[in-house]
Parts: sequence; structure tokens; C-alpha cells
Amino acid sequence: MSIIVTGGAGFIGSCIVRELNDRGIEDIIIVDHIAQTDKWMNLRNKRYTRYINRDLFLKELPSFAGEVSHIIHMGACSATTEKDFDFLYQNNFEYTQALWKFCAEQQISFIYASSAATYGDGSEGFDDEMDIKKLRPLNGYGYSKQLFDLWAEKQCFAPKQHVGFKFFNVYGPNEYFKGSMASVIFHSFQKISQTGEMGLFKSYKEGYADGGQLRDFVYIKDICKVILFMMDHPQISGLYNLGTGTARSFYDLAAATFAAMGLAPNIKYIEMPETLRPKYQYFTQASMDKLRKAGYQEPFYSLEDGARDYVCNYLAKEYEIY
Repeated sequence: MSIIVTGGAGFIGSCIVRELNDRGIEDIIIVDHIAQTDKWMNLRNKRYTRYINRDLFLKELPSFAGEVSHIIHMGACSATTEKDFDFLYQNNFEYTQALWKFCAEQQISFIYASSAATYGDGSEGFDDEMDIKKLRPLNGYGYSKQLFDLWAEKQCFAPKQHVGFKFFNVYGPNEYFKGSMASVIFHSFQKISQTGEMGLFKSYKEGYADGGQLRDFVYIKDICKVILFMMDHPQISGLYNLGTGTARSFYDLAAATFAAMGLAPNIKYIEMPETLRPKYQYFTQASMDKLRKAGYQEPFYSLEDGARDYVCNYLAKEYEIY
């Protein structure tokens, strides 16, 4: 079994490589764009055969014909603040198209990252069995992911297995190099360590208390378990949500972080920037029925258990690499 993992030095990709290694799989080609970042640190405890720069990979892709069994495509620009749509279109849409076509020609497995950002403001719900043509993403990143989902839906010539995951709010080890796009737990740990307190946005919507905005927070170890489940069940294809199915508040998240650090909550409520208010989501929650009907029955980490594992075994240990 030879596997290509794009984004393999990044947050989700490197954790997938960890899980593959734990299964005894070392014939892994990692594709990424590390450049001058410290993402290389996510690879120090991994076993793989080769690293290829993202910008060179597509030229080399034909040479892997007949040599690989899976492409796990986690590489993308995931910044919701990215304004260069030409870059997003090329990097997130056209690049993914090229990998799909290769996997279709080779009749191998293609597992890729979509995003819950495709759901936009949530007015159409968060159901992965709905007509995705109704969705209206709120940013260029979400739209670039939506474009590929729409394109894939129309393809008659498909890989042997093709599974897309709409990731919700993922947190966990190895996200240390994501900057502002790292999870709220990561930023909370840093803020609490430095100041002893955490700031949460005030609410500007009736029915939601300050800090009561809701998200579906999903732990990275659950993400990896679901991806391995799909590898073990090559007969399954489709577009799936990947959250927990349970929305929790930012207050709950902050309280869980304080508890994992052995501290009483010390939470301040701060003004939300006016530029953010018109597009701010107050609720996300993945419908998980489709994944359950596909046969995945494992329980997901609760927010408290995930925060405890992340804080105690990784963040508090000088950002241990998973």
C-alpha cells in the first residue's frame, strides 16, 4: 500500500500520517509547501519515503501511475480571510480536479477535504444529504471548496472510491503552525498561559448570550479515525459531514480549556469587530446521519475529553507533536 498525502506536513495531514505509521504503513509520499514555515517539525517523528513540493508535484504525478493505492488530499489554502480568488481557484479547485482525474484513470481511492464553510450562513442547514447547489458560501475559501463539490457531483468518470469530508471546527495537536487559523482552544491556551484570562466575543443576536455562540468542535483524532474507516471500506463513496453532531458554546470551550489547565474560568467579554458582525455565524452543527448510515459507529470525543487530551498531553508539554 503506497499512499500520497497532500498537505502532509500540515495539521490534519500530519496527523493522518501518524495514524498510518501506527498501522505500520511507511510507504508514504508527502506533498506540501513548507517553505520558510516550521511545519517541518510535524514530520520529525513520522516515517515516509519522500517529500515533494506542492508546486512540483503535478508535473511528477504521471510517474506514480500504477504505484499508489490512495491519494489523501488535505492540501489547500484554508484561510477564510484569503482575498486572492485566482489563487484559491487554482490551488483549491483546479489542483483537486487534477488529482481526481489521475485517481479516476488509475481507479484508486481519492479522499479529500471539502469544508463546512460551503454551508455559508447556515440558512439552508448543515445536512450533507441536501442539494448542494442551494448553498451560498460566505468567503472565497468556502466557494472554492463548493466549486469542486459541484464539479465532482457531475462527473461520470470517477475514482474507484471518492470521499469528500466537510470538516467542521477541527482542533488538536500539530495545528501549532497555522497562525490565526489555529483553533480557539490553541489560542485560549496561549492567552490563559500569558494573562490568566480569556476573552470571548459579546453576542449581537437575540437568543444568544455573550460567549454563547455555538460551533461543532471536532477533535483531530476523530477525524483520523473516520478517514481510516473509509480506507477500510473502499465500497463507500460520497460527500460527508465530519463534525460531532453536537454544537457547543465558546463559553463551554473556554471553560473546558481552563479546567484542563487546572484553573477556574476567568472569562471576559469583548466587542466583536464591526466588520465581522454582518457575516458572523452563531450556530453550526453537523448532521451526522449520513456517516452513521454508512456504517461508522464509533463515539466522538466530547469537548471536555478532547480539550483535556489536547491540553494535558500536547499543549502543556511544550506543544508535543502527535
